[in-house]
Amino acid sequence: MKVITAAIASVAYLTSQAVAAPCSFAQTPVTTTDVYSDSVLAIHNSHRAQYGAKPLTWSPELYISALQYAKLCKFSSSDSRGKYGENFYATTARGTNAAQAVNSWMAQAPNYNYNNPVFSSNTGGFTQVVWKSSTQVACAQAQCAAGTIYSQASTITICRYSPPGNMKGQFVQNVGRRVV
Repeated sequence: MKVITAAIASVAYLTSQAVAAPCSFAQTPVTTTDVYSDSVLAIHNSHRAQYGAKPLTWSPELYISALQYAKLCKFSSSDSRGKYGENFYATTARGTNAAQAVNSWMAQAPNYNYNNPVFSSNTGGFTQVVWKSSTQVACAQAQCAAGTIYSQASTITICRYSPPGNMKGQFVQNVGRRVV
């Protein structure tokens, strides 16, 4: 099984896409009361509480743009122009869910240097998840064909956050120490 993760300080709001997607979608939730969005919120908010961050709410708008981008099966940042933060996760494992993606970003926590609170690609997923000033999230998954991300079929998970985290000069007030 192959797994890759990434976090972007702030990546763009996707306004439209006219590109054919080399994949299909794994999840299609759009409301705040479905099982998928509830599970995304539960895993995020469980981790955020451990770092002194308030709960996130689901954003249907972020979900639509995250799903559009996930369906492109690209493991690279979009161009948010500072409108949202973005985390990526891809794996060849079958049955992947959003909790696995969030847990992979949270596994970066021990590497975060509170004595030098700046963005690092090694901890950017973690810092975005627990970023105190972010208030909304949406995650989307897509099944990607062999040859798009990996040589075999894979699943990509993209989570978007608003306001974006990982902003230069704001780490001290936004990345709390574990309290639980």
